[in-house]
Amino acid sequence: MFWVAGFVLTVITAGWQRMTGPSHPYRATIALGGTPLKLSLPRSNPTTSGARVTVPAPPGGSSGTLNWRRFPTDEPFTAIPMSIEGKELVATIPSQPAAGKVEYYLTLPGSTGPVRVPANGDETVILRYHGPVPLVVLIPHIVVMFLAILLGLRSGLAALFKAPEYQRLALVTLVALTLGGLVLGPLTQKYAFGAYWTGIPWGWDLTDNKTLLMWIGWAIAAVAVVRRWRATRGLVVLATVLMIVVYLVPHSVRGSQLDYSRQPPPAQPR
Repeated sequence: MFWVAGFVLTVITAGWQRMTGPSHPYRATIALGGTPLKLSLPRSNPTTSGARVTVPAPPGGSSGTLNWRRFPTDEPFTAIPMSIEGKELVATIPSQPAAGKVEYYLTLPGSTGPVRVPANGDETVILRYHGPVPLVVLIPHIVVMFLAILLGLRSGLAALFKAPEYQRLALVTLVALTLGGLVLGPLTQKYAFGAYWTGIPWGWDLTDNKTLLMWIGWAIAAVAVVRRWRATRGLVVLATVLMIVVYLVPHSVRGSQLDYSRQPPPAQPR
């Protein structure tokens, strides 16, 4: 039962991280000419190519406009006409360096006038570019991190209900968290954004700092297991609660971001 409960909680955690992270596509449904159109706009793209933005072509084959600029800047928006390719309207935002962000919005033709996406006039879609990460690094990082969650939740449940295996599981959780978060994590970030670590003491990257905080919690719990402290069971439960709280924070919030004040002017579409 503990393994089943831990697995269910891990799946929920993974889904939450995916749905709330800034790389999850921006989704909206708009009505053009009485026809509802479901949109999925990218918020993450590799540096190896421009960000291709596609939406279903509205009835009548009318085109639209993609407006973009580097983020965060006060530069004027650059308008890119969207071309019709089959049943889609397509426009490509020029590629940016790793950790470079752009903001964009679409203007699509409606029966009573232009339709803006997002509809709120102050809102834009934020997209971040990342370097390509080799699958031999990325897949183990993801697998080991979620294995660490599963082991940590299982250990916490065992400690909560006084099952003796919680001590062994706490040690294995620390090993998995060290490998996934402090070895494979920095390698992944180096490939994606050009730096191994941008958390404390060198920066305020929230993902790095969350990982560090979680690791410290499990390191204390592991020391308690080895030294047989009286408070060991409580510390393992506390480390589990800390892990849950950390993963309630959306992934990649306040992540690596390029300083455009040190970059040349934006490339203009040809």
